[in-house]
Amino acid sequence: MKRLILTRHAKSSWDDPATLDHDRPLNERGKAAAAELGIWLASRGYVPGEVLCSDALRTRKTWSGLAPALPGTPVLNLRPALYHAGADVMLAVLRNAGGDCVMMIGHNPGIAEFAGKLVARAPVNPDFARYPTGATLVCDFAAESWADVEFGQAITVDFIVPREMAA
Repeated sequence: MKRLILTRHAKSSWDDPATLDHDRPLNERGKAAAAELGIWLASRGYVPGEVLCSDALRTRKTWSGLAPALPGTPVLNLRPALYHAGADVMLAVLRNAGGDCVMMIGHNPGIAEFAGKLVARAPVNPDFARYPTGATLVCDFAAESWADVEFGQAITVDFIVPREMAA
């Protein structure tokens, strides 16, 4: 069995209009949400062994914000191909993963499309389709290898958005 933790980056800052999209940092709300997400993941035992992360600043900062709450030292693999990737590219990157539990951190609209195509049945949550910042899906595949994973095979285990963690 393989487990995927699919996270959209936390809320980013638009304070400086001269900042390139790739270089936008997290805002204060995003930093807090990333930390809360790490605690939420750890409390449920959702701990990746490998992290596939877009190389954009906001995805890297999302990882560095949530990582301190997780036990162990997951391997971080920055993947430039995940920056604004579509569902097909995200699946191709995932098929090269190595661990049994992998976290992928990316961007919309691709991550929402990817999540929707992966699961056999979408979670009952009105935010799933739009996949807001910080949204995280945990899903399982009955596969021996990530290379065998296809769209429509994932079983939803959990789904959360940051405002639900604060509730």
